[in-house]
Amino acid sequence: MLRGGAFSTVDIVTTEAVDWLVHERELLDRGEIVVGIDEVGRGALAGPLVVGAVVVTGRAVPPESLNDSKLLTPLVREELVEPLEHWAADWSLGSVSAAEIDAWGLRLALAVAATRALDGLRVRPSVALVDGSFNLLRAPIDVAFGVEHPPKLSYRSMSTTTIVKGDRCCASIAAASVLAKVHRDRVMTDLGRDFADYGWSSNKGYGAKAHMEAIRRLGQTDHHRHSWQLPEQTAC
Repeated sequence: MLRGGAFSTVDIVTTEAVDWLVHERELLDRGEIVVGIDEVGRGALAGPLVVGAVVVTGRAVPPESLNDSKLLTPLVREELVEPLEHWAADWSLGSVSAAEIDAWGLRLALAVAATRALDGLRVRPSVALVDGSFNLLRAPIDVAFGVEHPPKLSYRSMSTTTIVKGDRCCASIAAASVLAKVHRDRVMTDLGRDFADYGWSSNKGYGAKAHMEAIRRLGQTDHHRHSWQLPEQTAC
């Protein structure tokens, strides 16, 4: 779990045409404390899944260049980190390992990572804006016999609005996306130094051709999601 936060009252001017606070503003006007939530790494074959949580309590305009992390270059994402950390009232990241995804399944693992992200916040949100079509804070707790029980999903009752493609129109969700993406990319780059043959420094654990070929040639590592349909190792 990573967390941080810096309270700021300084507006940062942006030239973006998108009204990035359209979803937050209505809630803030009601006196709510808003947290935006997004995940990174759901579709990867290896590495952790990371959920970002960014709290907004005021109407300061978000940093220039903010967008869905997938639409930004690595350099722009890195350059956004410090401005986003100062813009947010608070922020935190939660993650689950490949082994936890194997044990609990993707849906429950997502909820655990989101719970860990909110656990790391100092500012307690009252309502969540979640990217996608389902609530990341909830999941059926259905694990196999003998599997370690997941932690309690403490925020499953929190008032939540899901926003499809929210990372392209909602500042707190987009910020969560960027912070989570930068952190996960750094983790995969670090792991890639020890597992250079898999190309994680470039493919970040996703199903790129070189990654798939390395799995066939070398087999899976402890960082792979063994419960997924991964290529079989080719016999020597």
